[in-house]
Amino acid sequence: MPYEWKDAAPDQTGAVLRELHLWPHRSLPRKGFVWFIGITAAFVSLPLLAVLGTAVLWGLLPFMALAVGGTWFAIQQTYRSGQTHEELILDRQILRVTRHDPGRPVREWQTNSYWVRAGLRKGPVENYLTLTDGQREIELGAFLTPEERRALFDELTRAFGKLKEP
Repeated sequence: MPYEWKDAAPDQTGAVLRELHLWPHRSLPRKGFVWFIGITAAFVSLPLLAVLGTAVLWGLLPFMALAVGGTWFAIQQTYRSGQTHEELILDRQILRVTRHDPGRPVREWQTNSYWVRAGLRKGPVENYLTLTDGQREIELGAFLTPEERRALFDELTRAFGKLKEP
């Protein structure tokens, strides 16, 4: 799952502090990217072997370079969008959600953790996961799959329930 819970304070002290870190799934790691571009360049250059030493090579070469360069650029853009991540810090008094998007200012929402509720409903995406305190509602984990949002909803509900236990 592209999210991880961390306990930042031991429960036996009475202090409950949990952190949740969410990030988009990366299906192609950097090492795989290098291999993909190398293999793509090799396969794209195979037809060039047939025209090696002719003027046709110089006509095809820019298009082949443009294809490999365009693929490289497109994958780099997905890596840039993959830098998005969210952090949720939860204790008995405060819930703080911070969203980091590349090229945008950091967005932060803070509320009393006693009043916060997780919601799962129909929305712009399947299993739209939200947090609300009765006054404001925010989306959480927009980049997660519907199954991951449902699992996270269950975990959040349990975590909020534990906070209210004496």
